[in-house]
Amino acid sequence: MEEQLAELAAQVAALQAGGGVTNTMFAETYYFLSIPLMVLIHAGFLAYEMGASRMKNVLSSGVKNLLAFAFIMPTFYFFGWWVYWAFPTGFTLSEGPAAISGAGYANAIAWGWGESAQYMGPNIADQASGVFWAAFAMFAATTASIMSGAVIERIQTVGFVILAIVLGSFAWVVAAAWGWHADGWLVTQWGVHDFGAAGLVHAVAGFFALGVLINLGPRIGKFNADGSANHIPGHNMPFTVVGLMMIIVGFFGFLMACVIVPGEAWSWFGDKPSTIYGTPITLSALGFNILMAVGGGIIGAWVVTRDPFWMMSGALAGIISVASGLDLYYPALTFIIAVSAGLLLKPAADFLENRGIDDAVGAVTVHGTIGLYGVVMLGIFGAGFPALQGAAGEVPTISLIGQIVGAVVFFLLGFVPGYVVSLLLKAMGMLRVPEGAERAGLDTVKVPAQGYPEGIPASNPASR
Repeated sequence: MEEQLAELAAQVAALQAGGGVTNTMFAETYYFLSIPLMVLIHAGFLAYEMGASRMKNVLSSGVKNLLAFAFIMPTFYFFGWWVYWAFPTGFTLSEGPAAISGAGYANAIAWGWGESAQYMGPNIADQASGVFWAAFAMFAATTASIMSGAVIERIQTVGFVILAIVLGSFAWVVAAAWGWHADGWLVTQWGVHDFGAAGLVHAVAGFFALGVLINLGPRIGKFNADGSANHIPGHNMPFTVVGLMMIIVGFFGFLMACVIVPGEAWSWFGDKPSTIYGTPITLSALGFNILMAVGGGIIGAWVVTRDPFWMMSGALAGIISVASGLDLYYPALTFIIAVSAGLLLKPAADFLENRGIDDAVGAVTVHGTIGLYGVVMLGIFGAGFPALQGAAGEVPTISLIGQIVGAVVFFLLGFVPGYVVSLLLKAMGMLRVPEGAERAGLDTVKVPAQGYPEGIPASNPASR
């Protein structure tokens, strides 16, 4: 009898060990697959921004996107990841209540050097930490790509790269540490909840871009002497619309990576899928809500504009407007909020333009304004839900006041560094290209290749 019990116990242990291996392998594969999907976001931004540029600036806009992606990878490795784990309780290395941050982990990854190999190198015990890092690195690159569209056709390449590094490897990472971390002070003290990063990725990037645009100034010919604005069309609307659709595809990877699936590397989140806060989430919620958001955003923008550019921008706005609460909303509510975002999109963009801001692709509105709108909407429709994992009565709950506090912090973490760093670059002559280069076209003076070797048709006023 004892031998049979011992054998049975051994079999149970083997099954449990096998289940643990299976969960870990699934987690690793899940995040690894989210990474190429998120690369599609950048392929989409590449097409979107090149299509939105005039023919004389096509390759220059593409080069910016490629460099933003390239520079974010090493800088996020060497210090961006450290910032996320170092500062959730503020600009201090003190440990938060969940005991998964502060000096211990942050110093272990050591700004990408030394002991970081145990977490991110090829010899680590689990492989999930590396792909989890990669998912965060793709979030970082997304912020830089959001900013890049707003500033096309007149920004200097080196100045842009510096701004991309500040945004992608510092500014948004601080927002993530404070509001997208189980120890984040915005979460533990204010109940801020931003599941799909509407505020801490999109709004931070959008308002960082606004700070840059104020110092960068409008493109030559954008505004008349009386302050009225001229439309400067891109050279290839179909390319732009297809690029926007590719971003939608990439959003599935982006939001997949916001889900913590069970695995050895993050066992403190439990054995069921959860948000970064440890609260419950299902993939069904994403399946229903993402598609309802896309449809709602397109419909809302179509009602106002009938313009395919704004309709596809409305698809982005629809997802962003509900991203904070994708884990909590019912599909019908998701659709209603997304429609409202689509309706707001063009009027909000016109509001900025009427104040002398030349945002070439509407990035400030789509990502910034709608991002904060989404954060605040969750304070209305998600009030009372737990913001963090824990026993009832022991954890902060979502509230309108808390979400507004989060929105203000996300705005400041984007706008202030964007404005200050771009102002410094402007003072050093590193922000804007010379007038002659802008008139001639950046491809002509900055890129040793031609997007259209047959030449730029003189009959196309948008190309000049």
